[in-house]
Amino acid sequence: MKHIIGVAAGKARRPVKAPVRPLVAASQPRHPAPSRPPVQEVAAPAPPQATLVTVDEDYAGQRLDNFLIRHLKGVPKTHVYRIIRSGEVRINKGRAQADTRVEAGDIVRLPPVRTSERADQKAQAMAEEVARHGASSTVGGYAPSREFPVLFEDDFLLAIDKPAGVAVHGGSGVSFGVIEQLRMARPEADFLELVHRLDRETSGILLIAKRRMALKLLQEQFRERETDKVYLALVSGNWPANHRVIDKALHKYLLPGGVGEGERRVKVVANDHPDGMRSVTLVKVKSAFAAVPAAPDTPFTLLEVTIKTGRTHQIRVHLANEGHPIAGDDKYGDFELNKSLQKSVAGGVPLKRMFLHAWSLKFNHPKTRKTIHLETPLPDELQQFLSVRLQGSAGPAAQP
Repeated sequence: MKHIIGVAAGKARRPVKAPVRPLVAASQPRHPAPSRPPVQEVAAPAPPQATLVTVDEDYAGQRLDNFLIRHLKGVPKTHVYRIIRSGEVRINKGRAQADTRVEAGDIVRLPPVRTSERADQKAQAMAEEVARHGASSTVGGYAPSREFPVLFEDDFLLAIDKPAGVAVHGGSGVSFGVIEQLRMARPEADFLELVHRLDRETSGILLIAKRRMALKLLQEQFRERETDKVYLALVSGNWPANHRVIDKALHKYLLPGGVGEGERRVKVVANDHPDGMRSVTLVKVKSAFAAVPAAPDTPFTLLEVTIKTGRTHQIRVHLANEGHPIAGDDKYGDFELNKSLQKSVAGGVPLKRMFLHAWSLKFNHPKTRKTIHLETPLPDELQQFLSVRLQGSAGPAAQP
């Protein structure tokens, strides 16, 4: 008997069945497979290129690091100094140091840089904020757009009448000030910087430079005492008419623990004090006033005050040290007197702010060098406070 290999004896081999395909009804046509779009080759983006910036006269004399910080907005300062050290920044094709002074006409090479993510996010948030709420929005902590009364303006500078209660810039618990509000109101302005400062509670003339050249020259005039700034200050008591010069050094310090801890204050110190700074204030009596119903035992004097040095709180501290504090001064004034002046008595207008006003300013125009003399009258709240008391003045009752 023969044996067939691989087949068991007595068993037939079962045929292999072909796979069963599902039947497709004739009424249901078969859909062709979707065709794939042709693959398109995308060209790689061109690498960022360095840019060349020509220094104009407004930036002549500025340090290279400060020049870059202004032109590379949003770039961290550490990166600015890194690209200077590495030689990526060039002036007239040559390497330069951070303290190199740029001159008008210099060609500065700026390498391609990336702004910080935080700066990009802030710019995007600002754009969305303005688009959603308008430029006057304060949502999110941004400065509201605001214009101020203009006393003088041209292509080089702007002089405004600053109201009391508004800081000149943000900081120290204040999210924004005059300069931030002006920048929001004038987005087309390339340059707006404070020439000098006024205390938050002081009203009056404030200068803003619209070009860097103007800022530099005006600040030089203030520093060299070439300007003539006159304030109006109402002080308690009868100021001696022959007391015209206060020449006493001032020293800044921080309040110790307790109420107001860490706040900055100023005091008079001996002229030979190692930390004292010489400070000169000129005083002239403008009007003398009798006692008022709110303070029947206290006469007042309206002074014209000229400062020859621009120290912090100079007028306030000098006058208070002479025994004649400014009415309404909440840092160096007579606190009990201030409380009484805040009340309306016998039809008098209450005084709810410090009576200090930047009244007159004389300086040379940064471009033409011609003398500019600005004056702004006392604001309404101070005029009204004095108006009912002029009839009882004990001296010249000239209307300020």
